[in-house]
Amino acid sequence: MGQFTNLTAADGFTFPAYVAQPTGQPKGGLVVLQEIFGVNAHIRAVADGYAADGYFVVAPSTFHRVKTGVELGYAEADMQAGMALKAAVEALPAPGVMPDIQAAIDHAGQAGKVGIVGYCWGGLLTWRAASALNGLSAAVPYYGGGMTTEAEAARQPRVPVMAHFGEQDHWIPLDSVRAFEKAQPGVTVHVYAANHGFNCDHRGAWNAEAAKLARERTLAFLAQHLG
Repeated sequence: MGQFTNLTAADGFTFPAYVAQPTGQPKGGLVVLQEIFGVNAHIRAVADGYAADGYFVVAPSTFHRVKTGVELGYAEADMQAGMALKAAVEALPAPGVMPDIQAAIDHAGQAGKVGIVGYCWGGLLTWRAASALNGLSAAVPYYGGGMTTEAEAARQPRVPVMAHFGEQDHWIPLDSVRAFEKAQPGVTVHVYAANHGFNCDHRGAWNAEAAKLARERTLAFLAQHLG
């Protein structure tokens, strides 16, 4: 359904993004932010799924500034490689990868109002985008690693946010989720009887029931704020 295209950030940096288009008039634009595994088969499938629901979807390669062509699986070696790449991006001088996400938002904007959905590290970047970037109307982070820390929870989102977490997530302790909820009373927080990565049907943590419910809630939220 989709294909890669090159986008250019405000600083002139060019990077690839997977773009999936709906059949017929789009309901709006949607940016999908990758996990630490790159814009791999799973993220492309997620993008295709949202396109099938009527959105013009843009999934930027947020690793491209540190390594090109990243497409990892879910084995331990892939996990280690992905974590190293994430650390390299996080270590970039400010504003880091945010201009690339802004360029993806701007590209998605040709379809109308724009939402953003991200998973794992992409969830953290989605939360940051909600408070720092322009052109968004809604944000949905899934188990954003690090977003429940005190520093991240202090951010002030500019758009409505719905956040999904798993209560069995050993990367994001439940007490930190509750603290985030307290710090961000305006954010809709959903917690599932599931582990980190529960939306990904390519890994052992996949929880079909939680993934289905979270997706239904996400689509309703997007429909409310994007149309």
